[in-house]
Amino acid sequence: MTNTPLLRIFDTLTRKKIDFQPLDPANVRLYVCGPTVYNLIHIGNARPLVAFDVVARHLRRRFPKVTYVRNITDVEDKIIKRAAESGEDPTALATRFAAEFHRDATSLGCLPPDVEPRVTGHMAEIIALIEDLVRREVAYVVDGGGAGSDVYYSVPAFAHYGELSGQPLDQLRDGERVGQGERERKRDPLDFALWKGAKQGEPAWPSPWGPGRPGWHIECSAMAEKYLGPTFDLHGGGVDLVFPHHENERAQSQGHNGDGTFARYWLHNGFVNFNDKKIAKSDETMRHLLKTAFIVRVLVEKHGGEALRYFLLTTQYRHPINFEVYDQGDELRFPGLEDAERQLEYGYLTRRRLDEQLSVGKDAPTQSGGPIADEASGWLDELSAALDDDFNTAGALAALQQGLSVANRLLDGKLAAPKDVKRRTLKRLQGDLAIASSELGLLEANPVEWLGAHRTRRAAAKKLDVAAIEAAIVERAAARAAKDFARSDALRDRVKAMGVELMDTPAGTTWRVAD
Repeated sequence: MTNTPLLRIFDTLTRKKIDFQPLDPANVRLYVCGPTVYNLIHIGNARPLVAFDVVARHLRRRFPKVTYVRNITDVEDKIIKRAAESGEDPTALATRFAAEFHRDATSLGCLPPDVEPRVTGHMAEIIALIEDLVRREVAYVVDGGGAGSDVYYSVPAFAHYGELSGQPLDQLRDGERVGQGERERKRDPLDFALWKGAKQGEPAWPSPWGPGRPGWHIECSAMAEKYLGPTFDLHGGGVDLVFPHHENERAQSQGHNGDGTFARYWLHNGFVNFNDKKIAKSDETMRHLLKTAFIVRVLVEKHGGEALRYFLLTTQYRHPINFEVYDQGDELRFPGLEDAERQLEYGYLTRRRLDEQLSVGKDAPTQSGGPIADEASGWLDELSAALDDDFNTAGALAALQQGLSVANRLLDGKLAAPKDVKRRTLKRLQGDLAIASSELGLLEANPVEWLGAHRTRRAAAKKLDVAAIEAAIVERAAARAAKDFARSDALRDRVKAMGVELMDTPAGTTWRVAD
């Protein structure tokens, strides 16, 4: 019996919170559905990106090795449609938007997966899997009406279809939309395409059924098996993928490898809602905002990628999160991101204060094994316990704020401690905050650099005269040196009226844009 940490997860398949027991505690294997690269990503796409980055980070803290695979779908109907609209080659369009996706993922603080397979690089594996399904008679070939034939998966041949989404087959059939041509080719309305015969102007690859391209669902089955084996630990994605994408993946892979194979546990993040409604392209207001307020690139430019990441972590991944947008005519405001920026600024100011305080007398010996202030212990364990409880990032953020609060109280002298205990406690807090940062992907930047970039962005947004502020700080420093405290106070009041707060630190006077 292995002594693996107690990690609890909510499994979509069993609809229960259960103990996570990996197949091999020495190598936890995770597959997450990545983007279909045909456009810039919006906040709804960003949520699984951030959520499963935290899942991977926490798993790496708890287990010696994690193999995290997240694919890129670079051939699909949406890509072909967008390329036709823009007059661009589909492959070139997908390559361009894959690069844009990586830029956005980096801005959100997401670490790259261990493996990032692309569909176009795995045609051999996809075709081999389809061939086996046809051989096992759980898939069938029909005339595609073009240069090649179509191949469909036979849903009635898989007895467990509908278990993941929790819906009976009759109910699923009632809701299935099938075009006339497709209805004539399918044996059952729920049957889905594994291979699509080539059509004029579409990318195609040679296959036993003639030229064509894979269906959407088969791609993930083939790539997951190649890098993680026929059975692996965790499969993740947005709740919108439960049906049909993940239901179909499970059917394909178990049709190929047998019952009980493929993902052992399923994790799905909730929607990002707008005004408590699902973001939907069918809504005229939302369709407009999808081109402006919901685009990750727009939000990052206005508030920084880390603020968007913080906001997305304020709600546990399984639950919907409400994103508020205030349209003020000439400006869009995002209250959730504004608050996230304030929280991050507090965190980075704390980290900077810790660094500055500990740099004073840094050569003095510190007894590492001595006592620390009681208030400084426990919060990191609470943060880890929250993440152990189905990756509860809201609880983890609360624990992080507790650690930051203790640090500031100690630095402000509001928490009494002997000099050696204080320094040892500050050193412990500095180290614990680094661990917490690595788990959440927050407060990892250089504090001076982050605060500088944050200040520049906020000053530009408020149209502040930075040169005048800096000149007033220099003049105030001269007045303080001359012990002209009346002049010094007057200068502080002047910049305060501009919306600026001055902060005197051991390294000199700096400033921030006041709330």
